[in-house]
Amino acid sequence: MAGFQVLTLTDAARERLADITAANNGAAGIRVGIKKGGCAGMEYTVDLVEEADPDDDVVETEDGNVYVAKAATLFLLGTQMDFEVTKLKTGFVFNNPNQTSACGCGESVELTAAQMTPEMLQEREGA
Repeated sequence: MAGFQVLTLTDAARERLADITAANNGAAGIRVGIKKGGCAGMEYTVDLVEEADPDDDVVETEDGNVYVAKAATLFLLGTQMDFEVTKLKTGFVFNNPNQTSACGCGESVELTAAQMTPEMLQEREGA
């Protein structure tokens, strides 16, 4: 896939995305965003998308689409999205180069906005 992509998905994340879209007939994919909250200041959000928002950045995969909320793009730029199953937690995990710290429980993070290069902006406009 050519073109601008805010984030990438591991095989495990793509498999979980396929499961979610298959289990929710008519789902367009999932939307990833951020919201203020938690002790570190921000939390990742993942929601089911039934109707795409034209302002979202879209990461298209054979397993479904990941929509990135416009307000979250600079905070998620360069992020790898994974899916993990552990004894204590099952869910999407974000390996984010823009994360500067996290709280002790791992539920919230501190993020700084990435800087898009002119080349990235041009590629995004062409996408």
